[in-house]
Amino acid sequence: MGPTLGVLMLDTRFPRVVGDIGHPRTFAFPVRYSTVHGASARELEAEGVAAIATSCGFLALFQRELAASVAVPMWTSSLLLVAELESALQMGERVGVVTADAASLSADHLRAVGARADTPIEGLAVSSRFRATLLDDLETLDEREAKQATVAAAERLVARRPDVRAIVLECTNLPPYGDAVRDAIGLPVHDITTLVRARFGAATKALA
Repeated sequence: MGPTLGVLMLDTRFPRVVGDIGHPRTFAFPVRYSTVHGASARELEAEGVAAIATSCGFLALFQRELAASVAVPMWTSSLLLVAELESALQMGERVGVVTADAASLSADHLRAVGARADTPIEGLAVSSRFRATLLDDLETLDEREAKQATVAAAERLVARRPDVRAIVLECTNLPPYGDAVRDAIGLPVHDITTLVRARFGAATKALA
């Protein structure tokens, strides 16, 4: 079957479409899902996964602890990309973050993964139905509105911060709309799925 990615899932009920880390067709390689209330990173490791990711970017806060608890690569959040991407930019250029809930994304989350505490952040509009679906764990999802809300957040960010030269989508429910964001703002856009695709192959080769 080939190397398998393990994903620690939060216990949620909102829909996860293709492109979301929680949808099994998002990746071309096998994925094993375990819900956090009854699973741990160590249990996924014991089941033989080659690397582990999570379904919530806010778990960046626990990157060091979770990574130290297992012997396989552990990627809690796309926020792991912020410092790496920013180091490749010109002086004065920044990486910006789009999140479902800007009020909840703190400097502590950023520092936990080596990113600057003053990283530019923009959240989904408070009036967005997509934001309500995610934060209130609703069972309905308007994919058209979700795409519009995600693109609008990215557009607000680059309009407010013209020094932003790349975007990281923090929330793992935003990647299905990454292509639309790229088309709208003309900048590189990264997320948990691009991180996993970039690193999973290298991780599995190292374990071979």
